[in-house]
Amino acid sequence: MKWKLTVRYLISVVFVVLFIIFVNLFLMLALLTAKSVLNIPFFQEEEHSPEQFTRQFQDQIVISGDVPTIANAGKEELSSRNAWIQILDETGKQLFSYRTPEGLKKSYTPSEIVQMYKYKEVNGETTVFVGDKKTGDRAYSYLIGMENRNINRYFILYDNQSLFGMVKVGGIVLVIDILITLLIGYFLSKRLTKPLYTLIDGIKRLASNEYFHARPAGVFKQVFSNINHLSNQLKANESERKKLDRMKEEWVTNISHDIKTPLASIQGFAEMMKDPDYRFTEDEIREYADIIEKKSLYIKEVIEDLSLTTRLKNKELTLNKKATNLVVLLRDIVIDIVNDPKYAKRHIEFHANQENIPAEVDEILVRRAVHNLIYNALIHNDVNVNIDVRIEKTDRIHIVIQDNGKGIRKEELDKIFDRYYRGTNTGDAHKGSGLGMAIAKDVIQEHGGEIAIHSEVGRGTTIDIQM
Repeated sequence: MKWKLTVRYLISVVFVVLFIIFVNLFLMLALLTAKSVLNIPFFQEEEHSPEQFTRQFQDQIVISGDVPTIANAGKEELSSRNAWIQILDETGKQLFSYRTPEGLKKSYTPSEIVQMYKYKEVNGETTVFVGDKKTGDRAYSYLIGMENRNINRYFILYDNQSLFGMVKVGGIVLVIDILITLLIGYFLSKRLTKPLYTLIDGIKRLASNEYFHARPAGVFKQVFSNINHLSNQLKANESERKKLDRMKEEWVTNISHDIKTPLASIQGFAEMMKDPDYRFTEDEIREYADIIEKKSLYIKEVIEDLSLTTRLKNKELTLNKKATNLVVLLRDIVIDIVNDPKYAKRHIEFHANQENIPAEVDEILVRRAVHNLIYNALIHNDVNVNIDVRIEKTDRIHIVIQDNGKGIRKEELDKIFDRYYRGTNTGDAHKGSGLGMAIAKDVIQEHGGEIAIHSEVGRGTTIDIQM
């Protein structure tokens, strides 16, 4: 797998280099062909090139009685190009001139004309072009000098053998270039693909539930950082899942025990009451019936909590919201708890900064949530605990349940709202399904609210609800 990836990168690099070389060669050949065969101009329009201008300027030369001159249009063109002209006869003697610089010769030998054409004999900024015009049996030649530093002429001398040798050398250089490209491309590809090997290996390990950490560096630094974050997150999720599975197992064991115990009591008393050999008094029947009723209600509460927490978790519960005065609702909850004979001696206070704080809520669920929170403060603290329930309306509705009891340890505080965190038993101090805090949190969040808990061991606990 690794060598395949390296080879693919290497082929890509070489292909790109060769492709660019061949494209450049093709374009150069196409331009040269179009210019020479099709006479298509490039970079500069052909009719405006100095050579073409010189060749076509013969049309502007007028011969009158063997005396040459130029038309007015020709003079304008020369002036526009900052150019001058000398018209010569067959012997090289000047017959006509226009805009020629001072010191220019009036007569030329053939070798001097060639010298002026090949080299800048006038000055460093003037390039001379040669043209001819024939009329009848006479032939005239003319020199046009253009003073323009951007115009240059160069001559290349070569023979076929030298050209063939240059082609061979060029071929050898091309082969060397390709080999160098392959070598550089190989090392570059190997360097580029090395982090990819690590990424591929890491992804395979993640797929096999093996977690890893790579050092973020190089071009793929951000990718490695994200892979490390994903690995850490999956590792944390796996740890959380295992912890949750353990809690579920413990919770199922406890809840099974809690249901079996009251069922055993119900079954035992029912068998006793069914026995024809045993005569119960009226007081005994009522006592046993009361026990059966309490155990049945306990089982019912457990089943209802299981159903409610499942529906809340799966977002399957439809809230029956209506306008409710939360002050009255909380006051009724506190009164109901205080009127319970088990908590008649407990100290619970209720405070509100106004008598009417309306809200659109599901009254039954909110009552259940607040009752669970107050009940939790009662059963986990001593009989002399003070519980303060407050509600106030500022920018939002705040419900605070505060006690000065034992407090909660930090490691337990982080998991207080988790499902299956604590098992249950049938003792009076821990009656219920053990899902009360999780249900309370889900109910508050279903109403768009937030719930937070703060506690210190030995200094009490505060639950803050915002809606």
